[in-house]
Amino acid sequence: MPNNFYIKNQDHFKLYVALKDKINFEALLLSNNIRFHVDDNQAISGSDTRYFLLIQDSGRVNELLRDNNITASTDTIQLVDYDERRKVRMMYYWVLLVVVLLFYIAVIVLE
Repeated sequence: MPNNFYIKNQDHFKLYVALKDKINFEALLLSNNIRFHVDDNQAISGSDTRYFLLIQDSGRVNELLRDNNITASTDTIQLVDYDERRKVRMMYYWVLLVVVLLFYIAVIVLE
């Protein structure tokens, strides 16, 4: 994977890509010969990955994001994957329901 650090010294923009889309996004960049720099030191477990891309490639990058449904944001425009949050919230509800049912069954059995 090329790590073109020099991009940070040219006219560039930063793009934050969701961790779930990282591999797909990098594969698309490589297959379309779009140069990029990944800030691996910035990435925290569970957070978005920061990419530095040349401004001249912004149109092509936007097309890739749109055509492949990749969740990404910039420094000024933060996008939230509401569908992903909804799935996590439903998981919490199911866990809560199971815990309440187990507690209820334990109370009935112990009486």
